[in-house]
Amino acid sequence: MPIREIILGDNAEVLPTLPAGFAELIYIDPPFNSGRTQRRKRLRVTADAEGTRRGFGGRTYRVEQVGESSYADAFDDYRAFLMPRIAASLRCLTPDGSLFVHLDAREVHYVKVELDALLGRDAFMNEIIWAYDFGGRPKTRWPAKHDSILWYAKNPRNYVFDYDAIDRIPYLAPGLVGPEKARRGKTPTDVWWQTIVPTNGRERTGYATQKPLALAERIVRVHSRPGATVLDFFAGSGTTGEAAARQGRGFVLVDQSREAVKVMAERLAPHAPKLVGFGAARGELKRRASRGEP
Repeated sequence: MPIREIILGDNAEVLPTLPAGFAELIYIDPPFNSGRTQRRKRLRVTADAEGTRRGFGGRTYRVEQVGESSYADAFDDYRAFLMPRIAASLRCLTPDGSLFVHLDAREVHYVKVELDALLGRDAFMNEIIWAYDFGGRPKTRWPAKHDSILWYAKNPRNYVFDYDAIDRIPYLAPGLVGPEKARRGKTPTDVWWQTIVPTNGRERTGYATQKPLALAERIVRVHSRPGATVLDFFAGSGTTGEAAARQGRGFVLVDQSREAVKVMAERLAPHAPKLVGFGAARGELKRRASRGEP
């Protein structure tokens, strides 16, 4: 049975306590140092003839706020915050494991230089661009509609990369490649077009900065084997854990936010994760569940 564990705690304190060489893949989506407080409301949508929100087919719904998550995304020295944590996590990787670090344009170039120094420039495999088309469009500059995901292999001569597990995408001009190739589709490049998590979609947990499940699933599927364990020590809403569980992998998720671990515990309950360090938070979850509360 794969490891499935959620840990409440500061990753700087938790990482040194984790076993060496247990994770075939590390994926992290750390705070972006945007200088803003990131905030998202958690909503419950219920079909109601008297509701104020109208949906598909003219149906109406009642919307209630059941919670809110937020964190201050600002650091005086971002690299001093992030890099010691990444360095502490590397001992957790298997010899053929990979590290994925998800960032935006504010810090990615600084962090890449630091990662090159930490792991060696030959360990850098790809900069994956996640491109999306949603949100505001300022009139003073080109709208920023992409993130960067840096991939480093612990050993650039021996790493997990399951080419056959890559999901295929349609050809833009299928008539030019023949029917067989058109049916099979083509492999993605290092630019991945994927919409953000829809505000009213089933996938949405209401957690600030939640990333799409499809994004994490592609990484998990290609860069780890079935039964392997995936580590995410900025786990947030638990997207990495759900992607791992859906692909038959184990997961270890770490976050210091009680709101985050509450969201993860609820989201991943069907996979029966072990809860570590919850204490009063776990008791509160049980009490709320017994009362039928969110």
